[in-house]
Amino acid sequence: MTTDLMKAALLARAKKIRLIAFDVDGVMTDGTLFLGDDGQEYKGFNSLDGHGLKMLKSSGVELAIITGRVSHVVERRAKDLGIEIIHQGAHDKLAVYETLCREQGIDLDATAYMGDDVVDLPVMRRAGLAITVPAAPELVKAHSHLITTREAGRGAVREACEFLMRAQGTLDAALAPYLR
Repeated sequence: MTTDLMKAALLARAKKIRLIAFDVDGVMTDGTLFLGDDGQEYKGFNSLDGHGLKMLKSSGVELAIITGRVSHVVERRAKDLGIEIIHQGAHDKLAVYETLCREQGIDLDATAYMGDDVVDLPVMRRAGLAITVPAAPELVKAHSHLITTREAGRGAVREACEFLMRAQGTLDAALAPYLR
């Protein structure tokens, strides 16, 4: 397939997306886990990613988090961003994802998933649009429709959000208030 046809096929996939779910560690963060002596877990989130998520949600795309770990920090970050669908401790991410899509009444082709490791592959292989980051294992990249240029925790989520909004024709309207 030529590059132009591949780009057109990718944009066609992105235009359909009504829900996107994100893994946390290695996608919304750089994957580093900071664990204190008191058992407290700390994560670093990128503010650019956060604003991208808010813009994408405002454009009408539903946001979700599906992660294998359980962390109060993730709950707090999701609340700050207005993400209401959060599934932590999800050891069978595909089952959670399929249930979520049924509950939301959204066909899998109209969903996207952004993951970074082999545990994300079952969902990525079922989603209409699979997105990953540059540091992902080669197998994950091989099953991704889009690999961001920005690293995890360093704007990769923002890049994915803007890509979806650009494909759906909503990015210019989201950015217009900042260009007055």
